[in-house]
Amino acid sequence: MRNIGENFFNNAEKNRISARYDKAIELYKKALKQFKQDSDLNGVLDCFLSIANALRAKGEFVKAQTYYEEGLNLADALDDIASKADAIVGRGLCYRALGKWKEALHQINKAERVYKSIDDKTGEAFSLWAKAGAYRIKGNIKKAIKTFHLSLKLFKSLKNKSGINYSYCGLGGCSRIAEKFNDSEKYYNLANKGFKGLRDIFGTAYSYCGLGNARRMNNDYKKALSLFKQAETLYKKIGDMVSYAYTLWGIGTTYKMLGNLENAAQKFKEAMSLFKKTKDPRGEIYCMLGIAELSYLKGKEKDVMHLSLKSEKLADIYGFKVEKGYANRIMKAVESDIGIPLNLP
Repeated sequence: MRNIGENFFNNAEKNRISARYDKAIELYKKALKQFKQDSDLNGVLDCFLSIANALRAKGEFVKAQTYYEEGLNLADALDDIASKADAIVGRGLCYRALGKWKEALHQINKAERVYKSIDDKTGEAFSLWAKAGAYRIKGNIKKAIKTFHLSLKLFKSLKNKSGINYSYCGLGGCSRIAEKFNDSEKYYNLANKGFKGLRDIFGTAYSYCGLGNARRMNNDYKKALSLFKQAETLYKKIGDMVSYAYTLWGIGTTYKMLGNLENAAQKFKEAMSLFKKTKDPRGEIYCMLGIAELSYLKGKEKDVMHLSLKSEKLADIYGFKVEKGYANRIMKAVESDIGIPLNLP
């Protein structure tokens, strides 16, 4: 009966590659049921990890973690070292998305050691990419850029086009935070071309969002909005709540800079509800800061300080250096009565 389970699984893979995650999850679960009936433990393991990956891509990190745990336990029992590392790094990426960068780094480093022990270069490159993203969330941008360059170098040596383009996206985001806006645009353009060539819908959306932010930082708000709209359309199609929420934040920030306060407020509100749903504290901080600035522009100074302090506290709890800095910048701008709105990277 292996064929039935395999057919479901292969169809699920096709849907995942096309970023139809809901359909993919539905088919993986059918495959899982069949593999369990057939006592095919390797098939069961593949399903656990694939369901986890698809849930993570959708922004359902807590649910994804439970499947990674199942996968890890089974990989342990089967002594499947590569799958064990895949489950650990996946778990690390979920912690990263939930703002728990310390735990994320611990898990990703653990996975990297396992990949090295079996000389799995692709796994090693993926670990470097995952680790770089965790450094970015921590706020150690210098280390993040250095580590993304290491993952890029390794992916290039492996001729892994997908890995190369995701590394470009990582470098694009970190360059923006480092206020190297032309570098940011350069990397996102490389990624955009690469992802289109691979027909990677998720990656294409990711790069459009990055390009939108790069244009925004260069004060080209009209072009920024058109790029964000392209990302928004693709993310809606995919059903990735987190990336969609960050795109909404980018659109809201652009409207804020244009003085279109009503549209900005609407986008921040939409983004905030998605960040709460996906339990992303960083996203919540960005929205709170955006709403704080809108309050200032509407003359509600008390709300500004309340939201900025709340953001600063939340950034402190999670150890987000960059976001704490942004909260302080807004408070200083209010106190000295200069320069709001701020075009935060």
